[in-house]
Amino acid sequence: MADPRIKQLKIKTGVVRRVGKEKLSYRKEADQQKAKIEKMKEEGKDIHDVRKMGEVLQETLMMIPDCHRRLVAASGELSSMLEIEADLNTDGECEEFIAAEAQLKEAEEQMKVE
Repeated sequence: MADPRIKQLKIKTGVVRRVGKEKLSYRKEADQQKAKIEKMKEEGKDIHDVRKMGEVLQETLMMIPDCHRRLVAASGELSSMLEIEADLNTDGECEEFIAAEAQLKEAEEQMKVE
């Protein structure tokens, strides 16, 4: 039977990956909405429509700090698990351990971006 620690490692790695993607997705969506608002202003669209898009943009921008906070927490949990369960990777060939370390490095890069 598989080691339950490996299962937990996979789960925590997946959480870090998902939250990182979510943060990038919100950032990309915010950029797209900003461009759409500018285009609407240039085209002289109804001011109410522009304001509504501004509200949608603000909601999106509010999600980015939340995702960042969850990413910091999830990567902290994964990092501490990697330290505690270092004996899983004694031979240096545990795929899940290597994947978790790679995901942690990627998360650190994502945390630098606001």
